[in-house]
Amino acid sequence: MSKTVAEAIIETLQQAGAKHCWGVPGDTLNHITDAIRRSEIDWVHVRHEEAGGFAAGAEAMLTGRLTLCAGSCGPGSLHFVNGLFEAHRNRSPVVLIASQIVRDEQGFDFPQEVDYKPIYDQCSVFCQEIRTPAQARRVTAAAAQAALTKGGVAVIIVPADISKETAADEPPFAVHQPRPQTRPSDDELARIAEVLNTGKKIAIYGGSGCQGAHTALMAVAARLKAPIAHTSRAKDFVEYDNPHNVGMTGIFGVESGYHAVSECDTLLLLGCDFAWRQFYPAHARIIQIDIDPTHLGRRHPIELGAVGDIGATLTALLPLLQQHDDASFLDHCVERHQKALAHLNERATAGDNGTIRPQYLTATIDKYADDDAIFTADGGSPMVWVLRHTRANGRRRTLVSLTHGTMANAMPQALGAKKAFPQRQVISLSGDGGLAMLMGDLITAVQENIAIKVAVYNNSSLGFVELEQKVEGLLDAYTDLKNPDFARVAEAIGIYGQRVETPAQLEEAVQAWLAHPGPALLDVTTDRFELVMPPTLEMKQVLGTALYSAKAVLSGRGQDVIDLVKDNLTK
Repeated sequence: MSKTVAEAIIETLQQAGAKHCWGVPGDTLNHITDAIRRSEIDWVHVRHEEAGGFAAGAEAMLTGRLTLCAGSCGPGSLHFVNGLFEAHRNRSPVVLIASQIVRDEQGFDFPQEVDYKPIYDQCSVFCQEIRTPAQARRVTAAAAQAALTKGGVAVIIVPADISKETAADEPPFAVHQPRPQTRPSDDELARIAEVLNTGKKIAIYGGSGCQGAHTALMAVAARLKAPIAHTSRAKDFVEYDNPHNVGMTGIFGVESGYHAVSECDTLLLLGCDFAWRQFYPAHARIIQIDIDPTHLGRRHPIELGAVGDIGATLTALLPLLQQHDDASFLDHCVERHQKALAHLNERATAGDNGTIRPQYLTATIDKYADDDAIFTADGGSPMVWVLRHTRANGRRRTLVSLTHGTMANAMPQALGAKKAFPQRQVISLSGDGGLAMLMGDLITAVQENIAIKVAVYNNSSLGFVELEQKVEGLLDAYTDLKNPDFARVAEAIGIYGQRVETPAQLEEAVQAWLAHPGPALLDVTTDRFELVMPPTLEMKQVLGTALYSAKAVLSGRGQDVIDLVKDNLTK
């Protein structure tokens, strides 16, 4: 029986493993949505396509499974851009079906005409228009295969008139997903071992490429007596069951992670492409192993670079490594990490000034969250608090916007995570500014029965922006937010809502919020003056904050300075 192009596209994507398609229906998309209606793929109706892009990216990232988005011509498919930039930078296998105006009107400035290719070429591993019905299956299979094997977004542009034509009657193009095991050559491994065997103070810096390599990583660290620092993206894969752990380094990290990396004489970079060059050591011998050869040495000069899967490479490297007996550097770094954690935990308490510290909110959520909970967090301070104050255990997952660094990601990513894992607890740690950007898709949680838990860090400000301004010695400007009572907004939508304004209310409220069987929102007024402290302070940051303080006093805002000092320099 002959099939339309739309049916051929959906059939191919379903056979490639897609289970959900996130989007908003529209005229040029009608034949696609009708084909989905008659398939085994579930349509998830969002209120804004950007939210659909975030959700699809989260689902694809957590499952490794192909996930779909679909948009109508012009503005419809354009709205996905930011969410799909996030998905692409997370290497999530997502396919966007971008429907297009009919071919006869293209090139004549027809209403809603947009040339998608130069736009989506920036955030995709594949972007191609289906120009004839005969191409439908071949282009679709190529898109799915690119998304799954290269890791990223693939875009299929489908003119409306093409979507309803009859597809070629030919055997379907299969989507192949090879899983090669890659490691450096024997000569490269020998050179790496030679450098590591001569090191005295060796540190390991692990990135997200360490996923699935925990056993091999622990064995190598034990052989080298090496502390392990990790990037933010590697929290879930490196932090748990790790006696060598010294925490994160970088802007969101802790002092012990920074110390281990900066004070070592030999640094082994594993699956990390950490962007902040000032956190690399100035005088150490550096070895970098990454699956992507273009990442080798692109952030900081290295002595040796090799291509390989981290697990396979470390397993092959281990027999070549000599047992190191001097554990003094490791012990010193681990001790510093314990002190750094104790210092962080001092702030994760109720405090004594009647306000709710955001760290205390995060630690309380962590205390009562399930052992296999999935956390998402908005760009800005909620991202820092989730990385610092939730426990990794090998079963939990953490999604934050690190490479793209966007606002408003947490709640829609939670939608995608919960749709992928309906039996797991999914918790969105949302900033008040981030939630307000895409607040309309709280309705999606109700309409699609997606039982996410949303905690709002309500400090009535764009807090991270405010901090950046102060560090540069500027008066904070345009960062105030006049927020509604988010709990009442949630209730109006049909979501369980509760507002918390004092520390004494928090613990009981968190338990009730997490226990609610459907979608639930907890609106928590948090301390606006709580600072995100980096692992090490540069003099320019100190001077910048001092300059801000002087300007604030001279501008009649001395109380702000008093509150800032009181909150962060006193216990």
